[in-house]
Parts: sequence; structure tokens; C-alpha cells
Amino acid sequence: MRDITFRGDGELPEPGGKADAVLDAFGRVTGWSAGAQRMLGHFPKEVLGRPAAELLYHPGEAANIVQRWDPEVGGRLGPLILRQASGEPLEADVWVRPLASVAGGRQWLVQAADTEAVRAYDLGRALLKGLFTDAPFHIDVFDTDLRFVALNLAERRAGVFRGTQYAGHTMREMAPPGLLDMDAFEARQRRVLATGEALIDTEVAGHVVPGLSPRTYVWSESILPLRDPSGRVIALAHAVSDVTHRARSRERLLLANEAAMRIGSTLDLWCTAQELAEVVVPRLADLCYVDLLDSVFEAEEPRDGPAPHPPPLRRAAWRHEGEHTQGQDAGVVAVGDQDVPAAVPGSPFCRALARRESVLLTGSDLHGSPAGVPTARTCPSVGPEVHSWLVVPMFARGIALGAAVFMRSRNPLGFETEDVLLAEEIVTHAAVCVDNASRYNRERTTALTLQRSLLPQRLPAPSAVRTASCYLPASGHTGLGGDWFDVIPLSGGRVALVVGDVVGHDLHSAVTMGRLRTAVRTLADLDLAPEELLAHLDDQMNRFLDERGDEGSQPAGATCLYAVYDPVSRQCVMARAGHPPPAVVSSGGAVSFLDLPGGPPLGLGGVVFESGRIRLEDGDLLVLYTDGLVESREQGLEIGLRRMRDKLSRTPTSAAPEEVCDALVRHLLPPRPQDDAAVLVARMNGLSPDRHVIWPIRAEEEEVSSARELTSRQLSQWGLEEESFTAELIVSELVTNAIRYGEEPITLRLIRDRNLICEVSDGSSTSPHVRRARDTDEGGRGLYLITQLTQSWGTRYSERGKTIWAEQAIPD
Repeated sequence: MRDITFRGDGELPEPGGKADAVLDAFGRVTGWSAGAQRMLGHFPKEVLGRPAAELLYHPGEAANIVQRWDPEVGGRLGPLILRQASGEPLEADVWVRPLASVAGGRQWLVQAADTEAVRAYDLGRALLKGLFTDAPFHIDVFDTDLRFVALNLAERRAGVFRGTQYAGHTMREMAPPGLLDMDAFEARQRRVLATGEALIDTEVAGHVVPGLSPRTYVWSESILPLRDPSGRVIALAHAVSDVTHRARSRERLLLANEAAMRIGSTLDLWCTAQELAEVVVPRLADLCYVDLLDSVFEAEEPRDGPAPHPPPLRRAAWRHEGEHTQGQDAGVVAVGDQDVPAAVPGSPFCRALARRESVLLTGSDLHGSPAGVPTARTCPSVGPEVHSWLVVPMFARGIALGAAVFMRSRNPLGFETEDVLLAEEIVTHAAVCVDNASRYNRERTTALTLQRSLLPQRLPAPSAVRTASCYLPASGHTGLGGDWFDVIPLSGGRVALVVGDVVGHDLHSAVTMGRLRTAVRTLADLDLAPEELLAHLDDQMNRFLDERGDEGSQPAGATCLYAVYDPVSRQCVMARAGHPPPAVVSSGGAVSFLDLPGGPPLGLGGVVFESGRIRLEDGDLLVLYTDGLVESREQGLEIGLRRMRDKLSRTPTSAAPEEVCDALVRHLLPPRPQDDAAVLVARMNGLSPDRHVIWPIRAEEEEVSSARELTSRQLSQWGLEEESFTAELIVSELVTNAIRYGEEPITLRLIRDRNLICEVSDGSSTSPHVRRARDTDEGGRGLYLITQLTQSWGTRYSERGKTIWAEQAIPD
């Protein structure tokens, strides 16, 4: 066995030509082989003794051929046109070699071969020479026992088999330990031997070869069967090329694609930063952490321009290869804490953010641990000493967001140029996702702030009711919605309970809701009846829609339920506009839905609303809600109301309104509700008979003194003697106005609630007005005096006249 090599002298083909002839000194044919007979068709008796020139297609060219022929050396005469026995020409390559006869005469051996066959032979020889001498990839030839037969110069120059006798040995016997998975390699060889089918371009990962390069290689291996003329496989040819760079490029492309798919799956800042760290570890780095500027987490829009100096960086994510606990692995900086070392002036972080370009530290650059660069000493879980450290700044829309750090310790290779480009591509994508998450966070914070400002932050606590409320926005939205609730104290110790729902889950719906809530409060201060208030609210809704024009996102309308509870009479008057009926839970546990006149939603215009009345005893629960609590795409209103009834019937009658509210939300709402839901639960508490009194008043001037006397006596019974003087002044003025300017019947009512309430009613609808009296006026100072002595006062109208009321503060 030997290495395959080739001569380049261009002499006779090996082992001989297709046709042989012998010429004597006179150029006559003296020998004629069977190959020559087959080639030209002449039998020996036809050519022996004849001049060889007669075998040329153009015999006249013989002289020129002799001039090119050195009779002492011989050689290749080149392609000649020979004449076949049939007279047809045949192009052939001809070689001449001088011979010496036994007699000492001069003779020549002439060998000829078909030009096409010679050309094919030359190409085959050139191909073999190229593969085994000049090819840059490795070629091995194995016999059927998987033993080396030959290998090319590229294989020997690679150094794996340098200086060794490889022939007759298997790859397992000759390869350095760890080069290949030999079991898999021999299995592939035997597969080709058994099937006779080639294995083309199989990628094989090889481990680090000691003494050659600290790199893990990837080879492309092709195993080809070699056959004898009968078709039997007699050997295997291996062609192996180094495709490490191609494999690395593919891995980087796959990693970049995976990063684009995985990073930014949510609009959560912390989650987005953590996704960045998890994507790159361990495929790009052994450790990665992300520091973001504090401005990214703030509610205000970050400013354009360079990053602040020093940058207030905060650790947003951390990931390294292997098991870990975040607190240990974060070293001196835990997730959520400020990365103070990174903000040191002159640190790589500051340089990267200032120059807007990555900073790579390797080898001696890391000696002494530059400021802001953690090593194995500050991060023990990293393992071996960090030998390659890369910080990539994070920018989006020209605004600095922070930086991502990549470290290698276990991986023996440092970051290459392609690695830096890949890290920058991934961080650029992550920066867009972080910016989107930051903007969403700011928008959501703004939306929630707006929503909270539009809803009551703290409900009033009138003595007539004890209330609890809950608002849940629809899942997947910014927190904006059109549902609202309110509790509004009214005159006479009464209280208004309101629940409404504007269609939609956007900013317009929230703004419309806020305007409607404000309108309800304004109309409630006028002490309008519920049905009258809804009529005014319907007009107001139409104005809102007209102001917005033909915008496609405008809400289609709104629903509302307005209830007024009087603790003195224990009567509750309610009206609704397209809203679900309220639920009442009696103190005995019975649950019912009030059959109120329905009325269409607000915004249709020209609608007359009707009210209903119910008596609520002490301890009764009134439950107001929006349709999002009981209705969804998967559940109709009837089913929702039945579930609500079941839950309320199983709730203890002694449960506080807060407990009832929470139980309804937990039981009726799915984990991700499709619609906003608002709930308002009120437990009724009427005033006892000994806390209010009413007297009829005749329309006579002397009744004023009687009214003062009745007031003084009643306040004494309530233990409010110190407030008697002010109360008598108020009663005197209100009764006097009723007698002089009002109509019968006239009544005086005193109510002791948290304040002392004085009410004078008469049959006239004329309302008094406060004015500043001039020095020469004899009257006109009564109501002005009342405004100075009371907390509040006002007028409310009824079907039979009006009531002027005034509230006077009393000690707790």
C-alpha cells in the first residue's frame, strides 16, 4: 500500500496504449498488434511491410510529422488523423519510443489511443491528483474492514495523523481521544457498506483536539461506496470538510430568530428583560444580566438625548448557566436594586452609553476588575474566572434605556466579532420591546390614574346606609372602562345610590363615564326625583354624543340606576335606564330582584322614565351592579341572575357589605373577565322614631314663637341645649318666610342625625334667594344669616310644594 501520487512528465499512458505497432528504420510496419487491428480494422497481412505513412488520412503530412519527431528520444506526436480500413478518419493520440533490435538496427515502438479515451484518462488522472494532492478538504479511503487504505495530503497536513503509520489501521486506533464519537462513525461506515447508498453532507460535531486549537469543530462528512467493475463495494471514500463557520453562522441565525420570537411576549418590563437573559444563556453567554435606567420604570416619558451622568441603573434581570438562586447569583446587586458599581464614572457602562457602542473586554482588559465589571469573586456562581466581558447599550427611538451584559467563563472561547454583532442585534430587538413595555406601563399608569380619579376614591359614610363597592376592569384592556358607582348624601339624611355603565373599554368611554357621574352629582344636588334625574341625564348624554360628531369609536349609549333612600320613612325610590334590576336581601335572608319599570338606555332621547318604590327595613341589603357581573358571551343574563341569587341566598345575613361584595366578585366573575364590572352593596339603617319629629304650623305670625318653643323643648330632650339658640334663629327665619310667602299646609320637621336638620315645608313652589341687604333695607337679611349659621342649606321640590332645609353641626 502506498500514498497515491502522480507523475507530471506527460509520458506514455500506463500500462500501455490501445494499439501497438513496430516500425523499422525505413518507416515500414514490421509489427502489428491485435489492438491496432481492432482500432483501424486492418489485418496484419494488409499492413506489414508497408510504409506507416499510408496509415495517415493525409499521407502528405508524414514529412511534417518526421520534422517534429526526435528519433533519439521519441515522445508524443500529438493527435493525428489516421485512416481506418473503411476509409473513415479516426483521431488518435500517438506516442513513439525508440527501440534497439537484436541485430543492432534502429526500430520504433508506436502506441496509439483514441483521443476521447485519452482525454477521459487525463481528466480522471487530473481529478485524482486534485482530490489527493491539491484538495483543501480531507479525503480518506477505507477497505471493507474499515481500515485505512489511503488519505490525501490535506489530511496529513492537518496534523492529526502526522508522523504515524496509518495504513492498515482503523480510525478508532489512530484518532486522538475525544476527536469523534467512534461508535457513531463506524455505524455510518457499516451502513454504507451494507446498503451501498452514499451518505452525503452529514454534519458531525467534533470535540477539541489537544494541541491544535481550543475550539469545537463541526465537519461535513460524505461517505461514498467504491465499486469494482462487477458492482461490488470494495472500499469506502470519505470526504470531510470543516463547516464550523457555517454551523456557527446557522446557530447565530437560529438564536437571532428565537430571540425575535421569545423576547417581548408580554408588555411587562421585568419579564421582557428576563426573556432577553434567558434567550442568550447558555447559547451565547455563560451569564447575562440587564440593567435599565430608572427613567424606564417611571411614569413620565424619558427625555431624548444622552443618558444622564452618572446613569441611575437598576438590575432588571439576571441569568447564568446552571442551577441558581437569584439572591446568591446576583452577588452584590439583586434584581430590583440599583447597580451602583456600574454607574461609577469611567466604567464600561458609562462609556457604552455615552458612545452608543458596545464595549468588549478580554484577557488583560479584565485584569484588576474594572469598575462595574463583576468577576468570579463578586459573583461566585459564575464559576471559572471571567475571560470575556461584553456590554451592549440599549437604545430605542434615540433614547437611552440601559445596557445588557454578556460574560463567558466556562466557555473557553472569547466573544468574536460575529458574537458581538449577534448580541447587538438581539439587544436592539429587546430595546424595542422594553420601550414598548415602558410606554405601555406609562399609558396604563395614566389610564389607571384617570380611572381612579373618575371613580370615588372613598365613599361617603352617611348614617342611613353602610356601603361597600368594587370595580374590576375587563381583562386585556388598559384598565379604562365605562362602569361607575357613587354614594351621594342628600338633604334630610337621605342618600342616593348610583350605578352606571357606559358602553366601551377605551378612553372615550371613561371620559363619558366621568362626565355622566359629574352630571348625576350636580342633578342630585337639585334634589330631583329619580325619574326626573334620568330624563335630564338622557338629555346630557345626547349632548355628549352630538359634541363628538360621527366618530366611529363613540359609545352607543349608557345605562344607569338611580335610587334615593329616606331613613326617616324607610322608603327607597328607584328608576333605571336600561340597567339590570337591583337585588334586595332581606334581614331574614330572602333574595328578590325588584320589578322596576325598565326604561331604555341613556342617549336615545325623548324618553319618559318611571320610578318604583319599596320599603327597606333595618338590616336589609340593596345590591346594585352592572351587567358585566352577571352577563358574558358564554353566559346569558338569566343564568347570571340565577347564580347571583344562589350566592346571595347562601351568604350569611350578618355578613358585612364588604364581605358580600367580595363574595359576589369571586363567585360570579371569571379569572379574566370580558367586561367591566361594578358592584355597590348597601345595608340600610333607618332613623329611630325618637330621632325625628314633625309639627304642623298654621299660617299665623304668632306661630313663629310657638315653633321656637317647640324647637327648644325638643333639643332639650336630645341634650342639645347649647345648639338651641342657633336652631331657634334658623327655625324662626324659615317659619316666618313660609308664613309670609308660602302656602298651607306648612310643617316643621327636626331630624337629629350626624347634624341637626331643620326642614320647613309649604305648598308653594316659590323659592327664596339669598341677597346682600343694603344698609337702609329693613329686611332681606334672614337667609344670609342662615348661610352664616349652618353648614349647608337648600330647597327641594315635591309634587305638593317645596321644602327649605338647613343643616347645623352638632358635637359628636
